[in-house]
Amino acid sequence: MKYNFDEIVNRRGTYSIKWDGGQIIKDIGLTERYDEDTIPLFTADMDLPVPQPLIEALHKTVDHRIFGYSVFPDEYFKAVQHWFKKRHDWEFKKEDIIYSPGTVHALNVAVRAFTKPGDGIIIQRPVYPPFTSSIEANGRTVVNNALKSNEEGYYSIDFEDFEQKAKDESTKMFILCNPHNPTGRIFNTDELRKLADICVKNDVLIIADEIHGDIVRRNQTFIPIAKAAEEHAKHIVTFTAINKTFNLAGLHCTNVTIPNPELRQTFNGVMGMHLPSPFTVSALISVYHDGEEWLEQLKEYIDGTMEWAVEFLAEKMPKVKVRIPEGTYIMWMDLSGYGISPDEVHDRIYNKANVLLEDGKMFGEEGLQYQRICIPSPRPMIKEAFARIAREFEDLK
Repeated sequence: MKYNFDEIVNRRGTYSIKWDGGQIIKDIGLTERYDEDTIPLFTADMDLPVPQPLIEALHKTVDHRIFGYSVFPDEYFKAVQHWFKKRHDWEFKKEDIIYSPGTVHALNVAVRAFTKPGDGIIIQRPVYPPFTSSIEANGRTVVNNALKSNEEGYYSIDFEDFEQKAKDESTKMFILCNPHNPTGRIFNTDELRKLADICVKNDVLIIADEIHGDIVRRNQTFIPIAKAAEEHAKHIVTFTAINKTFNLAGLHCTNVTIPNPELRQTFNGVMGMHLPSPFTVSALISVYHDGEEWLEQLKEYIDGTMEWAVEFLAEKMPKVKVRIPEGTYIMWMDLSGYGISPDEVHDRIYNKANVLLEDGKMFGEEGLQYQRICIPSPRPMIKEAFARIAREFEDLK
């Protein structure tokens, strides 16, 4: 492989929230312990170096020595269109694309733009916590269509429940997470079409968070809902980003695709004008033109890490129920088999093992017995984290 993802890159002292944000992390209650020995695997960014062509593109931007107000060149939009046509066979127009300085920002804008206080918004818990906060903080109502999990930990959609909730006159929006965070499901064409049919029939707008769509396992295929249900594309608002795919969360680059001109105008009116950083423009053009080799090697590396983790848990912590997700770089671990409280699970992992994950309760009550771990770090670091955790559960075999 061209890229050595086993390399440990020291991120301390680089303003990283994972590695330098210990006090903030303690203040918001994620953990009581955070010190120089903590292994933080809680937030969805990577501890892996970005593609070399990107580094060269950003050096070129730095070497110019002036960082003033920037605009989006045609090359920016062409790069976005080319990527999604080539990778996902999804086509859209240049004018459909709106830049946002982040996905959570775009989510809050969409909630304010397309619903009014008191309206119901469907989400599918356990799900990324900002889905809930963006609804509640804006005075809207969470409508939970909880995903169903079978004995093997495979999640599916409760369509009967979804349709009943979509029929409610107060329900105005559905926020889809695909690939789903934290369960890792990639919803297939039939599932996506059925969701879209129900929403359109009941005048429920679809907001699709698809920022993990490039991170999929071997033999898995991600299909944007606007492609799967293209006859309903004007009823769909899609979020995509370079942030997860290429480890660029710090450059704040989400693209919102809205084929419906009326919806696009409404969204723009609420969001207002946001100009990009010149680094953001350079980065997107670079990775969408020259990032595929790196991405394919990254996916192979993450697949290997996940395969190792499942084998390790089967041997050392067989009471943990976990499966390799279809997409994302997240693993969703069910620790209910140990028969101890979520608080004790937390204490053993976060305080005693000194590994920082995310408690499943953050994703809704459906995640109460779970822990979310983000895998895209050098494999030696992941192995050390799992070894520490396993030692703290040896007395419960």
